Amino acid sequence: MKKLLLLIGFCFYNIVAAQSTVSGIITDQSNEPIFGANVYLKGTYDGASTNEKGEFNFTTEEKGTQILVVSFLSFETKEVSLAVSKMENITIKLRENVDALNAVILSAGSFEAGENAKVTALKPLDIVTTASALGDVIGAIQTLPGTSTVAEDGRLFVRGGRAEETQIFIDGIRVFTPYSNTTNNIPARGRYSPFLFKGITFSTGGYSAEFGQALSGVLELNTINEPDQEKTDISVMTVGGALGHTEKWEKGSVSFSTSYINLAPYLELFPDRNDWIKPFQGGQGESVFRHHFENGTLKFYTAFDITDFELDQESINFDELVRFKLNNNNLYMNGSYKGVFGEKWSISSGLSYTRDNSKIRIIDDKINSLENSLHFKTKLKKNFNNRIKLSFGAEYFTTDFDESFENPNVSRIDYGFKSNLIGAFAETDIFFSKNFAAKAGIRLDHASILNETTISPRLSVAYKTSEKDQVSFAFGQFYQNPNNDYLKFNTNFRPENATHYIANYQYVHDGRTFRAEAYHKEYNNLVTFSGDFIQPDSSFGNDGFGHATGLDIFWRDNKSIKNVDYWVSYSYLDTSRKFENFPTEAMPNFATKHNFSLVTKYWIDDLKSQVGFSYNYSSGRTYTNPNTTGFLSEKTKDYHSLSVNWAYLLSPQKILYFSVSNALGVRNVFGYEYANQADVNGTFQRMVRRPAQDQFFFVGFFWTISDDNKSNQLNTL
Repeated sequence: MKKLLLLIGFCFYNIVAAQSTVSGIITDQSNEPIFGANVYLKGTYDGASTNEKGEFNFTTEEKGTQILVVSFLSFETKEVSLAVSKMENITIKLRENVDALNAVILSAGSFEAGENAKVTALKPLDIVTTASALGDVIGAIQTLPGTSTVAEDGRLFVRGGRAEETQIFIDGIRVFTPYSNTTNNIPARGRYSPFLFKGITFSTGGYSAEFGQALSGVLELNTINEPDQEKTDISVMTVGGALGHTEKWEKGSVSFSTSYINLAPYLELFPDRNDWIKPFQGGQGESVFRHHFENGTLKFYTAFDITDFELDQESINFDELVRFKLNNNNLYMNGSYKGVFGEKWSISSGLSYTRDNSKIRIIDDKINSLENSLHFKTKLKKNFNNRIKLSFGAEYFTTDFDESFENPNVSRIDYGFKSNLIGAFAETDIFFSKNFAAKAGIRLDHASILNETTISPRLSVAYKTSEKDQVSFAFGQFYQNPNNDYLKFNTNFRPENATHYIANYQYVHDGRTFRAEAYHKEYNNLVTFSGDFIQPDSSFGNDGFGHATGLDIFWRDNKSIKNVDYWVSYSYLDTSRKFENFPTEAMPNFATKHNFSLVTKYWIDDLKSQVGFSYNYSSGRTYTNPNTTGFLSEKTKDYHSLSVNWAYLLSPQKILYFSVSNALGVRNVFGYEYANQADVNGTFQRMVRRPAQDQFFFVGFFWTISDDNKSNQLNTL
């Protein structure tokens, strides 16, 4: 019996002696204990959780060097490699996880860093439910701060910059001709429907080194990765009709939409100030093909549109009406691939092609232009960990532009240019903590047509002052080649240049967002030319300059009032330039000192309706009165426009929609056209430039056919 007891005791001693104790304390970087952290030896079931004091204790039979894993929600998982015999009474500090939802984001100028960094982004729902937008991407963006209202033009004018200074990208690839062609006092529209895009990010400055050839802003459109179901959309409207369809299969899908617009019936009911020979008509089509591989997604986006119209317009300098005729054909194709490979590597690559052909007639002048442009880009990204991310890439732009001019009194003149540009960029995101982050980048561009190489540094930093708000700052150099109107006559230029300085404050909490952003831009090397307008024998230069300083305010709230979503934007802009044919530095007539927008959307359950309104205001724009001595020294009256819309659900999948722009019928003024010669009294007479129509009425019926028998187009109206 004694021998048996001794044997049992010996065995128990060996078991105890074979075990080791693993113990210690887990704290954060401030030495505060972490309660509930999970601590275990990797590859085993040996472990424990920390108590209120951050302490843990467990035993193990493992020997030699092992890996101790410590994990806890909102902190980075830490692994410690150590001999088991030394894993007693150790102290381990955890760092906060910078990928947490409440982590700091770089938001100056709507700058992006990190996967959760969409700052000022509009969804398709926001675009098509904004009354003043009339379903146009650009129209909705114009309700955000940083834009100036140039209603007769319709394009994006950002922080004192021309429309050509803001570039548009689809899935990261450049769109060379993003706007429809038009004529005086008829605003252009974006060529692309919002139906196929999952989100939109608008950057008014300080954007990533990934984007070049943009002095003022970048608008990013991203197509839907994968639709949720198969469906067909049918639209019947007072201005035309549209059809869309989505087809899905196991590893991919295809979506398309097509529309036909003809204003002839509408103009019969509501004539405008133009004398239409052939009312506006156009056809448009878009499609997105998607295929999902094991490690990535391939997309192919293509869009075309055809525009055709002819009209006569009044001019104070012609006794007869001025004939204008336009025929435009535009094709855009975009293929892109995004995927992952290797150890924390990702790749995004794409190619776009644009073919734009316009035939224009102004009285007896005939202008035919053809542009073929291509953009190829590849970007690689490496996540070393969740604190350091490096991206770099290269891109190639090429444009072949040809134009001819014909007139009964002049022999045909041919002119144009060929341009090639190579760009390369590198950028790193560094998250020092959940509250402090920085992005530093550099971009290099070489333009063969100008024989110039530019280097553009970019920097952005952000600090989170509390769980709800943060401050951020951005600096950047930006270069852009002169636009086609200059290059087709002269190529002896240097790239135009802008330097951005931005300070941003942002508050986000419970469905409410507030942003305040101050900025300053310095322009250099802007193009100048002699004469009243650009022509082949103009004397060109690069000695233009200017500045833009301002403050943008944005507030959005979808929580305070039940079923109501609204946002308010205000922008103050102080800008002046000496460029083009300006005799002196002045505020250009495409800039407005004050801009204000209020957008409201309200869902009424009892009426099965969504109603909305948009109010847009901008202060007067500058113009030159030849009867005075000043240059751009006078201003038009202020601009006001209140637009309303109403969507009524006839059934879950059938909608009746109505909207009216400028519902109050305000007689807005865009400027004045002055006579070239003074009258007998020495006075230059003038004609007011007003919209072709003060109001625009729209009625549509929208029907969706889908698998769930519930989906409708309310989110796209």
